[in-house]
Amino acid sequence: MALKALDYDSLNENVKKCQYAVRGELYLRASELQKEGKKIIFTNVGNPHALGQKPLTFPRQVVALCQAPFLLEDPNVGMIFPADAIARARHYLSLTSGGLGAYSDSRGLPGVRKEVAEFIQRRDGYPSDPELIFLTDGASKGVMQILNCVIRGDGDGILVPVPQYPLYSATISLLGGTLVPYYLDESENWGLDVNNLRQSVAQARSKGISVRAMVIINPGNPTGQCLSEANLREILKFCYNEKLVLLGDEVYQQNIYQDERPFISSKKVLMDMGSPFSKEVQLVSFHTVSKGYWGECGQRGGYFEMTNIPPRVVEEIYKVASIALSPNVSAQIFMGLMVSPPKPGDISYDQFARESKGILESLRRRAKIMTDGFNSCKNVVCNFTEGAMYSFPQIRLPAGALQAAKQAGKVPDVFYCLKLLEATGISTVPGSGFGQKEGVFHLRTTILPAEEEMPEIMDSFKKFNDDFMTQYDNNFGYSRM
Repeated sequence: MALKALDYDSLNENVKKCQYAVRGELYLRASELQKEGKKIIFTNVGNPHALGQKPLTFPRQVVALCQAPFLLEDPNVGMIFPADAIARARHYLSLTSGGLGAYSDSRGLPGVRKEVAEFIQRRDGYPSDPELIFLTDGASKGVMQILNCVIRGDGDGILVPVPQYPLYSATISLLGGTLVPYYLDESENWGLDVNNLRQSVAQARSKGISVRAMVIINPGNPTGQCLSEANLREILKFCYNEKLVLLGDEVYQQNIYQDERPFISSKKVLMDMGSPFSKEVQLVSFHTVSKGYWGECGQRGGYFEMTNIPPRVVEEIYKVASIALSPNVSAQIFMGLMVSPPKPGDISYDQFARESKGILESLRRRAKIMTDGFNSCKNVVCNFTEGAMYSFPQIRLPAGALQAAKQAGKVPDVFYCLKLLEATGISTVPGSGFGQKEGVFHLRTTILPAEEEMPEIMDSFKKFNDDFMTQYDNNFGYSRM
């Protein structure tokens, strides 16, 4: 009998090769356990509001008014909403062609793109062109759009940091390209060695792969490190010499938990370097409303900015964006509010500042609680989370655990994470879902559970881990870096 188009054996092979560990086997098992009544702590994905983070008041007020514009005509609106929220709602509605129910330009509302450009200029000290900024349904959609334009087939390679966020491996597989890994150095707090980059490119080219782009995630996901200015300069020189487009995933730029290494954008470093680099290196930078202290994951708001991309290429990217007609309009407004929040003197400023500062300070404390907690456990070592929303501890598994995993038909860190889930309800992601060196095992967890619950969660983890290590420790040694 002939196969139908949507029979498994006749599916696009790229779809079958595509893997996304963040919502893979562990997540599906956690969902089953939750249906059975077990309390599950979903730390597998950076989803702040799902773990109890409250929305910022001001942006929700503005978008509520935009969603229900008839409220603006109610004589009592000023008794419920502050005057600056009312003014901003009127402002954003004036930028649309028919409110939130109407399509916008495929690149996003021109007025919001102008606000994004002004934000970038304030941040970096260099001009930004709204015509080179596209608003997107979250940063992920922007990444997919650009990779779709870069990847022409399996002969095209994309340099991706390992460990990496599986958006990249999944999208590269889906588009039929080749992931070219470069390994971050765990012993150097997940630092990047340019010599390793050169080796990765040379190895790929020896196999006939044309390396066309390089991805950096700064601050890192899942690794939580912040790249130094010197490191960024090396990366940009490397891209210049190798003629690579740099894809700068900078969605965690507000999530910084130490003072020694602040976030600095790839665009600023590139412009500071001057000619020829500032005129030649092709750069696409991504940002979102899903992370930072906003955490508005479900709103799906993002943007990308292009630097040194030829006009004809921008036209082609616009054509691809136009297939979807329009990014989510309410998300565009969230983006406008993120890049242009209340200012000192505004009615809503004090509340906004208090809420945002409270979230970031709590995240900083949670990062420390979690890192210290992991490092107190037997056979667990964890670098400090400098930024982003994750811890990525290394789990040094005894030989007995490796043998038990093999007998169960599981990758060792998947075996460990499943045991952790069953025992504690903590849903994590095994390090193998992000890529890691052979024989080294990790897990990724967010630092997002409520601060008051964090000590109990870490105690629960420690009890499980130490019992696990005792059970499987048969004195045959450990997996090591």
